[in-house]
Amino acid sequence: MSGPGTDAGKGSMNEQVTGATSLIRALEAAGVDTVFGIPGGAILPAYDPLFDSKQIRHILVRHEQGAGHAAQGYAQVTGRVGVCMATSGPGATNLVTPIADAYMDSVPIVAVTGQVPSGAIGTDAFQEADIRGITMPITKHSYLVTDPADIGRTVAEAFHIASTGRPGPVLVDVAKDALQAMTTFDYPTTLSLPGYRPVTRPHARQVREAARMIAAAERPVLYVGGGVVKANASAELADLADLTGIPVVTTLMARGALPDSHPNHLGMPGMHGSVAAVAALQRADLIVSLGARFDDRVTGKLSSFAPGAKIVHADIDPAEISKNRRADVPIVGDCKQIIADLLVTLREPGGSGAGDCAAWSGWTRALAARYPLGYDSPEDGSLSPQYVIERIAAAGGPEATYVAGVGQHQMWASQFVRYERPRAWINSGGLGTMGYAVPAAMGAKVGEPDRTVWAIDGDGCFQMTNQELATCALEGIPIKVAVINNSALGMVRQWQTLFYEGRYSHTDLHSSRIPDFAKLAEAYGCVGLRCDKPDDVDSVVAEAMEVDDRPVVVDFAVHRDAMVWPMVAAGTSNDDIQVARDMAPVWDREEEGQ
Repeated sequence: MSGPGTDAGKGSMNEQVTGATSLIRALEAAGVDTVFGIPGGAILPAYDPLFDSKQIRHILVRHEQGAGHAAQGYAQVTGRVGVCMATSGPGATNLVTPIADAYMDSVPIVAVTGQVPSGAIGTDAFQEADIRGITMPITKHSYLVTDPADIGRTVAEAFHIASTGRPGPVLVDVAKDALQAMTTFDYPTTLSLPGYRPVTRPHARQVREAARMIAAAERPVLYVGGGVVKANASAELADLADLTGIPVVTTLMARGALPDSHPNHLGMPGMHGSVAAVAALQRADLIVSLGARFDDRVTGKLSSFAPGAKIVHADIDPAEISKNRRADVPIVGDCKQIIADLLVTLREPGGSGAGDCAAWSGWTRALAARYPLGYDSPEDGSLSPQYVIERIAAAGGPEATYVAGVGQHQMWASQFVRYERPRAWINSGGLGTMGYAVPAAMGAKVGEPDRTVWAIDGDGCFQMTNQELATCALEGIPIKVAVINNSALGMVRQWQTLFYEGRYSHTDLHSSRIPDFAKLAEAYGCVGLRCDKPDDVDSVVAEAMEVDDRPVVVDFAVHRDAMVWPMVAAGTSNDDIQVARDMAPVWDREEEGQ
């Protein structure tokens, strides 16, 4: 969506244009090819020149939240900046959730909003909201533009800030009178941002110290976060794993950063991570954190997390270093450059080398073999959600893109799809936004139209944003949606089962009766299918895979009491990981072997 420095739409440098035209030309100059949005009064002046753009495709969504998530999906699969547009007041506030989501997951998007005329700002004018103030805590930066002469520079800065350093969302709020006034279009080729200088090159001394600690460690672990994906550092990560033989764990946001088939890969750590991944972190004597932030879903009870481990913490955002766990060796910089420099240092003649962790690696692999991810088929012959996801993954293969919202379906999709490449897995990780999947899948399909895109959604999440199916049908965006329908808010119901004595307070959605998702899909111009028998899963998935001219929705009626395992209960130690209900924690039943 973005590629700063193009010549599109520049025209004569002395040509007088409206601020609205300047805005569209600036977006073109930034390399934008797609905008997801909805017009309204304050932003309407910009929609007139947008109508004439030969470069920008505008996709008219049905809700501004859908525009924001679609921009995220586009950005996640392409690595470029996603763009969404909305009007003032409620249009802008409907973007708050995707902006917050993008902030939590470090997704580069630029949100362009219209604002009431500058003379009316602060008067509680019709459809006025201080969107700059509202979003200030959840953006990398936010702008309010009241002078049309500032539009080109502001857009250039916004794209630069969104896409460099730690990626994230930037808001550009433009007053209506600035869009209507005349100005000279100017898109700068160089920027002066003295207060914004992200460090990308790591300090050599810190890299050497990290290499020394790796060589000395007996039980090291590479703890890999989404920053490795954002830095396009997967090849370097694989080289580091191959060179050192160190076990690797990939967080929810880093699935695919190292192929699941790699022999060093132990899976995902954390609340619903694999036993081997969780145990490796807990028993490590060195954790090399690459683009991860030690969030609570990984660490569990922080005071008991990896008690014997020294920490090398590498991240492009200095604010993350030692925020939750004190780093013994902090390294600020771009993960791609950090890993590359670390590889050079480890390979230096006469240097410390990579160390020997063969025994430790063997133990972690044995543990992975002893506690593989698995599930029980329902005794009543109903459909297992894990089986459904496995079969979708088998049909889609490693080249497909899989998108999830939040909840049980998200965890099962992270566990039972084999991810062999980065950017194959997109989900709402930090914010945990219900309704993310369908619009994000739409954006992902626009960004990579030649890939199969599956939205693996829950019946609760699906009902929050399924109106974007109309957008997909009308715009020719043939995503595939698997609704994992257990007729409940599944993850909340699981917690009620485990921690609230089965008191299912307001979690029954009755989705087995209302609505009929297949009919709803047909009403939106999509193909609607339904499956409730294990023997029919493969044929229904195959039927969905054959459709490539419009969206497909498959309503999978699954067993409602299926649970996500393993599990570390919130606020407890990772040492208390359980692999099934009513079973003692793993380490109460297992000799450590180390």
